[in-house]
Amino acid sequence: MSQSADSPLPHIVVVGGGAGGLELVTRLGRKLGKRKRARITLIDANMTHIWKPLLHEVAAGSLNATEEELNYVAQAKWNHFNFQLGCMTGLDRQQRRIQLAPIQDENGEALIPARQLTYDYLVIAVGSNTNDFNTPGAAQHCLFLDTRAQAERFHTRLINQYLKAQVHGEIAHNESINVAIIGAGATGVELAAELHHAALMLRSYGLDRIRPEDLNVNLVEAGPRILPALPERIAGTAATTLDDLGVHTHTGSPVSEVQADGLQLANGEFIPASLKVWAAGIRAPAFLAGIGLPTNRINQLLVDKTLRTEDERIFAFGDCAACPMDEPGKFVPPRAQAAHQQASLLSQNLIQLLDGKPLKAYRYRDYGSLISLSSFSAVGNLMGNLTGSVMLEGWLARMFYISLYRMHQMALYGLPRTIMLMLSDRIGRSTEPRLKLH
Repeated sequence: MSQSADSPLPHIVVVGGGAGGLELVTRLGRKLGKRKRARITLIDANMTHIWKPLLHEVAAGSLNATEEELNYVAQAKWNHFNFQLGCMTGLDRQQRRIQLAPIQDENGEALIPARQLTYDYLVIAVGSNTNDFNTPGAAQHCLFLDTRAQAERFHTRLINQYLKAQVHGEIAHNESINVAIIGAGATGVELAAELHHAALMLRSYGLDRIRPEDLNVNLVEAGPRILPALPERIAGTAATTLDDLGVHTHTGSPVSEVQADGLQLANGEFIPASLKVWAAGIRAPAFLAGIGLPTNRINQLLVDKTLRTEDERIFAFGDCAACPMDEPGKFVPPRAQAAHQQASLLSQNLIQLLDGKPLKAYRYRDYGSLISLSSFSAVGNLMGNLTGSVMLEGWLARMFYISLYRMHQMALYGLPRTIMLMLSDRIGRSTEPRLKLH
């Protein structure tokens, strides 16, 4: 089945409604769709969007995903683009068509059949998945935090252990709930801090058969220190805060095997864990390696500095693309700020294409990094042309961290609606539990 509108307008199809893809179609819808210069279609396997850097808060229960999610159908109506539910499985470059897998309901019955969708220009922005590096037992025994569903699955298991202990009293004060987080990058560090915050909140709501000190959080990093991508001074401050919170860090040895009851490290140490989260490394979705475009060893599509693949009608950006930097051999890091910058550049380039003008080259601008340590603190650095690198910590760093999400909301909703959302969040905090309890 092939879908194509009887329209002379050029058709731009964007696959992937993550932070970058959603910002891109919103910009294109406002600039091209509204003015009837092009048809814009977004394809995503889900009906709703949630900002991926928030998933560790969903996992800990600090954030109710239902309240923070964005509905693609509504966003499309408000911003003059189309939305189709689907998962890309193949590409026909000669016919300029993509294949979409059939969609089934919860009972396994066909809801939407397999389809083909034609395009004039295609943008692939399908993000990345966690890379477990084929570690034995990881896929079988670990949870991942790539999607909202995965984060909510972790939260459900955590809450269930607390409820079980509360009703049956099965965990004595000399026992623990053991959580192991593999990977001490931003996600792992932020999750560890959020879990300690969740333990305090759960006790304040009366689930006190498991004391905060009985939630035993282990953070495992193969490298010599946590937050290896950040300056050592920032990592040191974060490590001190985690230590004060009672998080146990294990550095300098990779995980050699994941077992049902814990982690076996390469140095011989065994870490007991009933809940295990893999948060180390990324790789692009496997299907990209089979669509006929050049990829690297982690399935990322190779693009030039204009974000175009070897096919002049196909672009890719974000975590699923390997975009070269000015320094030979280096590529743009898979970070939210890079996807935001690339979405802005690519919206300009697609307009340039329609106007018959040359494309602009993307250059990554590192504005620094911020790490949230739940309500306890935040650390990071801001980088600018005039100020250089400025280290932040505490309340000020947390305010800058929160502003990153507000900037994402402004790109999607505009300033007036973002202000309304901020007021709504403020009111909600006074009328709702501070932690999701189900």
